[in-house]
Amino acid sequence: MAFESEKKKSIIEKFRIHSSDTGSPEVQIALLSERIGYLTEHFKVHKKDHHSRRGLLKLVGQRRRLLDYLKSKNVDRYKNVIGELGIRK
Repeated sequence: MAFESEKKKSIIEKFRIHSSDTGSPEVQIALLSERIGYLTEHFKVHKKDHHSRRGLLKLVGQRRRLLDYLKSKNVDRYKNVIGELGIRK
């Protein structure tokens, strides 16, 4: 799925740390979460799309690794991200 550029820009604006930030863990986690949400909705319609399901599992694993990294470096930033995205209750 290709993001609409406006949607991607708005996500980056919301989660960035400084004015030229596009690659911080928070931004990457937010973008991955958006793609994961899109694919989750996709699978409600296309139940037998196993090739894309593998991609979803890879995205979830990548987001998990980024969250673990952020948790080990700065717990406050980690809690802010999971709170804003609504992941991990």
